Amino acid sequence: MMKNLIPVGYIAKRVESKPDYLQSDRVEDIYSVSNCISDDFSYYTEYWKHNGYWFFNSPADIWVLAKEHDLSLEGTKLFYYEVYELQCYEDDPEWETFEPETSFVTNVKVPAKKVLEGYDIVSFSQGNAAECSYLSCNQMAENIKVNRHCLIETFEEAKSLLAQGVFKGCEPGPCRIFAVYSVPNQ
Repeated sequence: MMKNLIPVGYIAKRVESKPDYLQSDRVEDIYSVSNCISDDFSYYTEYWKHNGYWFFNSPADIWVLAKEHDLSLEGTKLFYYEVYELQCYEDDPEWETFEPETSFVTNVKVPAKKVLEGYDIVSFSQGNAAECSYLSCNQMAENIKVNRHCLIETFEEAKSLLAQGVFKGCEPGPCRIFAVYSVPNQ
């Protein structure tokens, strides 16, 4: 199965342990793209320094914003994301294209070192910023195989689950498949 992943950027998150309501013995913590459980370092969109995918082009962009606005990065983990070039709806796996918001500069610097942690499926009903993870926010990790970070192990499995309609009834789409990477301290 061919996959074309697009670099979309970085975010610093405060990783949370598995919430009590999520009934999965496999999950230890939440690495989802969504900030519903593991919060982003700040409500950063109000500063309008993000890129057209609503992430940051480089770790330095996060650090500069945090310094300029006295935002704490203490206790955060840096993540880098790539997204599948197509999106679909959770109840209709017909794939369609999407584009970054062109009024923002999008020039993502791919990290020299990155560790693939797994794949997340995230809703984008507003078309811009990531909303809810089907795996953690919608508790689908209770019904499908996920790893200890509440992510699907392979892209092929994520795409296959969407094609099978497994996420029907979750958050409204469209949804996108993300490769979630942790980035070692630089």
